[in-house]
Amino acid sequence: QMELEALRSIYEGDLCFRELSPVSFQYRIGESGDPKAFLIEVSWPETYPQTAPVISMDAFFNNTISSAIKQSILDKLMVEVEANLGTAMTYTLFEYAKDNKELLMENQPVNTVTSVSNSISIGTPGVPPSKKKEKKEQLSKTQKRKLADKTDNKGELPRGWNWVDVIK
Repeated sequence: QMELEALRSIYEGDLCFRELSPVSFQYRIGESGDPKAFLIEVSWPETYPQTAPVISMDAFFNNTISSAIKQSILDKLMVEVEANLGTAMTYTLFEYAKDNKELLMENQPVNTVTSVSNSISIGTPGVPPSKKKEKKEQLSKTQKRKLADKTDNKGELPRGWNWVDVIK
């Protein structure tokens, strides 16, 4: 199968790619440890590429992703499949998922613990999170009100205004 050879040479040395069998492949979209990484499995029926490949997100790797998001990713991939029927498309599907990772996973809630620690380290270099928290909670009501009024002219609150809420 020409496509099989092509996939092997394209993804040679790519740790995200796994050939499960000569007709079944997995590709991990995103770095491992990325809370928005996901894994797609593409299997070829005998009549592929005249018929659609079987795309699955049932891998254990995806067990933190909600079924609604898995379904919406599969739906978007099937649109690509239909556009490419009759041509070798496994590479196209993997690359589509890579290019659209943020869009595909935009509604996946990210584990809050990670985002909080990142925010703190960005906002206050070298200050341990505990200190920052105490300081914030000692604000008087007037100070808090002032903070709340510090929105910019577009009515958007400055980056980080809600970090404390996240911590609580």
